[in-house]
Amino acid sequence: MSNPPRRFLAIMLGLALPLAAVAQDASPIKEANYTARIKLACVGDSITQGVGAAGGMSWPDQIAKLLGEKWEVKNFGVSGTTLLNSGDNPYQKQAAFKNAMEFAPDVVVILLGTNDTKPQNWKNKKHFVADYTDLVNQFAKLPSKPRVFICYPPYIANNGNFGINEPNTKDEIPMVDKVARSTRAGIIDVHAALKGKDALIPDKVHPNNEGAAEIAKAVYKGLTGKAAGAPAPK
Repeated sequence: MSNPPRRFLAIMLGLALPLAAVAQDASPIKEANYTARIKLACVGDSITQGVGAAGGMSWPDQIAKLLGEKWEVKNFGVSGTTLLNSGDNPYQKQAAFKNAMEFAPDVVVILLGTNDTKPQNWKNKKHFVADYTDLVNQFAKLPSKPRVFICYPPYIANNGNFGINEPNTKDEIPMVDKVARSTRAGIIDVHAALKGKDALIPDKVHPNNEGAAEIAKAVYKGLTGKAAGAPAPK
C-alpha cells in the first residue's frame, strides 16, 4: 500500500488538534503572577482532614510549610466524605464545600475517591466521572478563577480496611484521567507517592505523619514543578 498523500495527513492531524487543546494544564503555578498571597484550598476526606497524623501534621499543614509565606493554605477536608453525590456522605453536601467556595481560592487541590471504593458507594461508580467533573467545574467557575488540580487517590495498603480497598482505588485512576482531559485540571499522582510504603499507613488507609509528608511533597511538586526543598519558580 502506498503512503497516504500529504493532504490526507494534514487533515488527520488537524482533526487531532482539538484533543490536544483540551489536555490538562499541568504547568506549575507561577508565584510572580499573584500580587497577594496565593490562596490554596485543600479539598478531601479524612486523609486531608488529618486522620492518622498528629495535630499540625496533616498533608495540608505540611504543604503550607513547604510553600512558605507567599501562600495561604486552608484545610477543607471532611472525614468519611465521598466524591460521588450518590455516596453515603457526599462532599458537596458538607459545609466545608461551601466554605471552600467562599474562600475564593486561587488554587484548589482535590483529594477524594477513597471512600467511594466502599461497596455501598462503588455500586454507583458509573457516576464518578460526571460527579468529579461537576465538582471541578464548580470551583473553576468561581470569580477567583482558580487553577484546579485533582489527585489520583492514595494507595491503600495490604487488603485495605473499612471497606476501602486498593483494586477499586486503582480503577479510579483512569476515571481521574478522563476528568482531567475534559476539564483541563492538573493531575497530582498521590497514589505513586505512597505505593509500597505500607509502613507509613498503619491502619492500611490513613497515612501517619511521614505518609502525610509524602503526600505533601507530591502536591508541592505538582504545584511548583520542583521537588520539595527546591525553590518554587518566581
